[in-house]
Amino acid sequence: MEELLDAYVRHLVAEKNLSPFTLRNYRSDLLHFARYLEDEEGVPVLEADRMMARRYLGALKESGMATASLTRKVSTIRSFYRFLVREGKTESTPLTGIVAPKRERKLPTILSKDDLDTLIESADETTPVGLRNRAILEMMYASGVRLSEIVGLNLRNIDLDERTVVVRGKGNKERMVLLGEPAEKTLRRYLSAARPELATGAEEALFLNRDGNRLSGRSVQNVVRKHALKAGLESHVWPHLLRHSFATHLLDGGAELRVVQELLGHASAQTTQIYTHVTAARQRETLNQAREKLAEISRKRLEERARERAGNG
Repeated sequence: MEELLDAYVRHLVAEKNLSPFTLRNYRSDLLHFARYLEDEEGVPVLEADRMMARRYLGALKESGMATASLTRKVSTIRSFYRFLVREGKTESTPLTGIVAPKRERKLPTILSKDDLDTLIESADETTPVGLRNRAILEMMYASGVRLSEIVGLNLRNIDLDERTVVVRGKGNKERMVLLGEPAEKTLRRYLSAARPELATGAEEALFLNRDGNRLSGRSVQNVVRKHALKAGLESHVWPHLLRHSFATHLLDGGAELRVVQELLGHASAQTTQIYTHVTAARQRETLNQAREKLAEISRKRLEERARERAGNG
């Protein structure tokens, strides 16, 4: 199994350029399946059949595994066996005819513009780290970049005169995103006043830690959480929430779906489509609130008229 798995991981690295985190998940999922086959079915991975795969997935479902995790495991195992068939290691896949459960599509949570303003303004611009944090928050909301994308930014990726940023997204694909004036101005202040204070060498990363090295993804997560607490935001705030808010606010403002798709770096418009549902849900909520307000006004008017009639009588 280890030899087969190593060959498959090498294939994924060469063909799909997946992140170490994704590769680790693939390996973990496949080793879990292999252990089940060995312990419960008494066969190696190359001898598994469809009924064994069904029993494995059934056991996962009975254990209470989330639909999203179950779907991921089906996809991972299916992809692994397709590779084995292509390499001539086996003649068929045990997942033939097995359909992954459909994921429940939850609407993304977003922050209001007021909450975002409070979050960004909570960063203290009088210190190098505070100014850096503000630049991070401004940029994540202004451009909708992913956590991995902002961590991977280098100085050469930024053109402040044009207000453009070149990011490297999923699948190692590059795309250009845009910055608004507030983010551009904050980045200029960070580059002129804060980054030189943090830099200790020739590090090319845009955002640096206190030691002058590239800021990690975990550190950016902590920056977002820290300032959300400082801003007094009640809901749990994480980096991707700024990306959700960016996309939804663009659509609220009348941006075309295709434009938002390109800015987010989505391969399919269906992925971006979820934000139109968020916008529609917000519109329904606003409409319902307006109706409730009108109903309350109407009720008060009726009560006033009733009191007037009673007084005249």
